[in-house]
Amino acid sequence: MPPRVLLIGGHGKVSLLMTPLLLHRSWTVTSLIRNPAQADEILAKGHGQPGTLEILVRSLEDVKSSQQAGSIIEETKPDYVVWSAGAGGKGGSRLTYAVDRDAVKHFITACGKIPTVRKFLMISYIGSRRQRAPWWTDEDWAFCQRVNTEVLPHYFAAKVEADECLTALAEGRGRDFAAIILRPGNLTDDNATGMVALGKTRASGKVSRGDVANVAVNLLAKEGVHGWLDLLEGRDGVEEAVEKVMAEKVDCVEGEDVEGMMKRQNAW
Repeated sequence: MPPRVLLIGGHGKVSLLMTPLLLHRSWTVTSLIRNPAQADEILAKGHGQPGTLEILVRSLEDVKSSQQAGSIIEETKPDYVVWSAGAGGKGGSRLTYAVDRDAVKHFITACGKIPTVRKFLMISYIGSRRQRAPWWTDEDWAFCQRVNTEVLPHYFAAKVEADECLTALAEGRGRDFAAIILRPGNLTDDNATGMVALGKTRASGKVSRGDVANVAVNLLAKEGVHGWLDLLEGRDGVEEAVEKVMAEKVDCVEGEDVEGMMKRQNAW
């Protein structure tokens, strides 16, 4: 049976680009959105595609527990969950923490209790980490610290906690569950090039949303993919880049305190 995908944040720019790519594989996609007025634009993405597209209207801000998140999971019955949602800088720090931290952690926790969910792909960002990546230069680390402390302090705090929660869940569930955290650089609306740098990259750089969508779908389609993967524009074709990180067992969580993540998750 083709997999069922719950796409959370279905009206986001990356999600709108992912939707036809998922449907092209004959997969079933449930697009979770907040505003029913967005439905027609999303449904148009399914025209002529072999997959099945469904719409579910829910407010992530209203998801206050893993039980509430679990009810959405049980209703949609996904094999894969994709988190491509976020407050988008609107609503200030309160909404950022409510959606980018709390709601996603509730969904992650719920997925940990539902064994039929086999993959969870999170769209994060390249600077979401507490420690300097071992392959970064001094310039990379200084750039990352400036963004996380001066430009996006609340977003960083929310995203890093969510990424760590998913990483800890994957450690606890074992081989029957794949946590994929895709960490793009500065997002652009340029046309997708199909050429990327995936894995251990610089800390700064850009990548088109179209290429992010393409990489995300290709990662979901592969068995054995897991971990943190940084993404910028580059010189490798998407399929080649995915095959390379799989063959080399790349995981950009290197340098982070995974044991500490698990302790923090258990205390949450």
